[in-house]
Amino acid sequence: MADNLFNTVYNPDVLSCLANLSNDEVFTPPNIVNQMLDMLPQELFHNPDTTFLDPACKTGVFLREIAKRLIDGLEPQMPDLQERIDHIFHKQLYAIAITELTSLLSRRGVYCSKYPQSEFSVTKFDDAEGNIRFRKIQHKWKDGKCKYCGATQSEYDRNDMLETYAYELIHTSNPEEIFGMKFDVIISNPPYQLSDGGNGKSAKPIYQLFVETGKKLKPRYMSMIIPSRWFSGGKGLDIFRREMLSDRRIRKLVDYENFKDVFPGVDLAGGACYFLWDRDNEGVCEVTNFSKDLPSVSKRYLDEFDTFIRQNLALEIVHKVHNKETSFLSERVSSRKPFGLPTNYEPKSSGIPCWFIQKIGLKYASKSDVDNSRGYLDKWKLLVPKAPIAGQTDFTKPVGFYYDGNTRIAKPGECCTESWIVAGAFETEEEVIAFKSYIFTKIVRFLLLQTVVSQDVTKKNYGFVPDLGKYEGAYSDKMLCAKWGITEEEWQYIDSRISEIGGDTDGN
Repeated sequence: MADNLFNTVYNPDVLSCLANLSNDEVFTPPNIVNQMLDMLPQELFHNPDTTFLDPACKTGVFLREIAKRLIDGLEPQMPDLQERIDHIFHKQLYAIAITELTSLLSRRGVYCSKYPQSEFSVTKFDDAEGNIRFRKIQHKWKDGKCKYCGATQSEYDRNDMLETYAYELIHTSNPEEIFGMKFDVIISNPPYQLSDGGNGKSAKPIYQLFVETGKKLKPRYMSMIIPSRWFSGGKGLDIFRREMLSDRRIRKLVDYENFKDVFPGVDLAGGACYFLWDRDNEGVCEVTNFSKDLPSVSKRYLDEFDTFIRQNLALEIVHKVHNKETSFLSERVSSRKPFGLPTNYEPKSSGIPCWFIQKIGLKYASKSDVDNSRGYLDKWKLLVPKAPIAGQTDFTKPVGFYYDGNTRIAKPGECCTESWIVAGAFETEEEVIAFKSYIFTKIVRFLLLQTVVSQDVTKKNYGFVPDLGKYEGAYSDKMLCAKWGITEEEWQYIDSRISEIGGDTDGN
């Protein structure tokens, strides 16, 4: 009875447990793997000739779950279980492990033995690898960077005792030669980033390299789970974003705003997504977005706007606003370093009054260091922080961008460091105060949210916020709802997404 109780009440999947551990290499929960496999045409699992590749294998969970489906799907054609297993593992399932340790873990999870030529393996191979290979690859250095992945030589030029993190798929000019065969399906959870040797925890994304290389292999289908930050581009992702958004072969996209909804033990700003790429069938993409476990589905082209709008109801709201306006604040808001002064600029004892980071406040900058080529210095300016939501990664919760405590009205003659951007510059104090009331409305901050996938809010994030041209009086959400035709249902959605600011605008 005790054994029966244990099996029925508590029967954990070891790979689910591993997926809940915080780790630089994020392990994939089996339930997510199966959701990805559900997107594929299920007849693939009834065909003994279908081939699958995981090019960034960590635990073998993708191969394991594919094997389960093939074992069931091929039973009518191959009634003998051992014959079926031998065929599947020898002829259909392949992987490239990302480290030596994960190669052993993957073989243990797939073959039930980390050495598949042993007597304990469910299928016998002639070598210790089976179809899960690992080669210790070296980076190819050029001018201090790897020519394939961009890793810094100072960080990753290591001795043979340490992992190089030079992943085989993306460290060759001829990836098709790795196995010397074509694959019907490429499916994976690739590594996300590598330290680039910058300040603090600076890192460069590399997951896009796996997606790009996967396309070059021309499988019939490809599915990968990756961070959602590519929706708005950024470091190393601008070209990738444009290509992904315009690729009509991406037929399904599933997006989670909160990374922890996919990987419970890991937190990463911007959430996570997985997609289905169908080589031979272009068309409209079916977009499913999850917020608080509630799915919403729509069919649309991903490149309707430069930045992918995640929520379907949000897209409807953006459409309404865009149908009524033609000018947007991305043309008014300054770029980074509005006065040419970096964040770490040292305050001077005298000179031009300058706003530094909030804990320093108003000090001075040397006149010779201040760049006034944009003509901001002699105007009234609304300064907003470059990273107003630092530390917030779960955008399913109400998000607050701007409030009195983290914005500044800079007078004529005052400048700022890179910690701030100039949201708007005006001739009079009345105009900047009116503009501030506009920026503080929930609707404006909601429109900002549609482009935000990290803690930074920069010039390009204002692409959906109309520029009203002339600003006067005080603005409210009620006024803007009437101006843009926002319904009560849409307003309730906006109100649930954006936090209060404490008095300047109350949403009434």
